[in-house]
Amino acid sequence: MKQVQKGFTLIELMIVIAIVGILAAIALPAYQDYTVRARMSEPMAKLSEAKATIAEFYATQNRPPNTLGEAGLLGLETEIGTEIIESMTLSVNNDAPIVSIYVHESVLPGETAPLAFQLSGVTRDDGSITWKCRRGAGVGGSTAPMLSKWLPTNCRS
Repeated sequence: MKQVQKGFTLIELMIVIAIVGILAAIALPAYQDYTVRARMSEPMAKLSEAKATIAEFYATQNRPPNTLGEAGLLGLETEIGTEIIESMTLSVNNDAPIVSIYVHESVLPGETAPLAFQLSGVTRDDGSITWKCRRGAGVGGSTAPMLSKWLPTNCRS
């Protein structure tokens, strides 16, 4: 009389464990990149707020503001105090506003200093500003730009 096998053999279990290991090795880095990109939505929202306020200032004053405070964004020139955003700055270069936002290094894997991305504005004769999002350099110990894979889609170049 032949016995009916119950359960799995050792080989079958080892194959299943190997498959799960391979899937985990692929999924974990992808998930880590996803979480960093998801956290970038907060800085992008702050940049959108600044962009709208600066564009409104430019439309009424016919010049870009010299500071975020002058634009009506008081308190954003210094530390914002969130766990993702370190600070936000405004610079004006030949009537072109550049808003930079600095992201804490703890949000970005492997970084030792805050990194930035920017909205760079080009002023138009009709009183509007055309904005371009781009990577900015880091501060402190890092002058490398933020990796494109962490940026919102419209900022990747």
